[in-house]
Amino acid sequence: MKVKDITAALEAFAPLGVQEDWDNSGLCIGSPEDEVCGVLVGFDCTPQLIDEAVEKGCNMVVTHHPLIFKGVRQIWGGDPVGDAIIRAIRAGVAVYAAHTTADKVPGGVSFAMADRLGLQDVSILEDEGGTGLGTVGMWPSPKTGTEALAFVKERFGLTFIRSSRPVERIRRVALCGGSGGSEIAAARSSGADLYISADISYHNFFTPEGFMIMDIGHFESEVDIVGILFKVIREKFPTFAVRISEQLDQSNPVCYYYA
Repeated sequence: MKVKDITAALEAFAPLGVQEDWDNSGLCIGSPEDEVCGVLVGFDCTPQLIDEAVEKGCNMVVTHHPLIFKGVRQIWGGDPVGDAIIRAIRAGVAVYAAHTTADKVPGGVSFAMADRLGLQDVSILEDEGGTGLGTVGMWPSPKTGTEALAFVKERFGLTFIRSSRPVERIRRVALCGGSGGSEIAAARSSGADLYISADISYHNFFTPEGFMIMDIGHFESEVDIVGILFKVIREKFPTFAVRISEQLDQSNPVCYYYA
């Protein structure tokens, strides 16, 4: 098995050509011709994930977020990105990311969110010809804003939700995993009563009457993609050594504290 065999399977699901212009999905460390003995799938490519891969006998890591996102001017061990790069290269671990590629395809991040919420008639929010950011769908029956808050909290296993003021009736729901502030206008244009995403800025919570926004957290909105990427590889290579990081549940860098 070679790196290019794994990347071909991933790109059949989430082609590199659909990624956003600012993104850096794809192979960032390693050669397509490198032999692969095992793959570890995680959410972020941290130094700890590289160490886990080495410990588990995996010499390829697949994550959602790219390890190298913007330009890297220095690579040194005191920085998490630099440390992960150094450890990966020293250990001969190839690193691949399916970021906005997996955000924009059917069956990707936002479709997984829709599945969790039991939405029906799900379609792409910003359709670019079969791919695009976000999804929109319908609940089988309406919910009040308060009911929706409790339901979303339970379905995503959340400790809390940042939300605008609850509205009286919600039936149509728009979703976008990750930093989705830029899709608020599209959600409103789609006729959604509720928009669920993450990293929403303060002023966006001043919503018009009948429209509600929930911010459920970046990690929380996207983490299902790890299982999806694992499944893509496992279905293509059912006898190959591919595993999900055992640290996944503890890998959210955002911590919540309560008095």
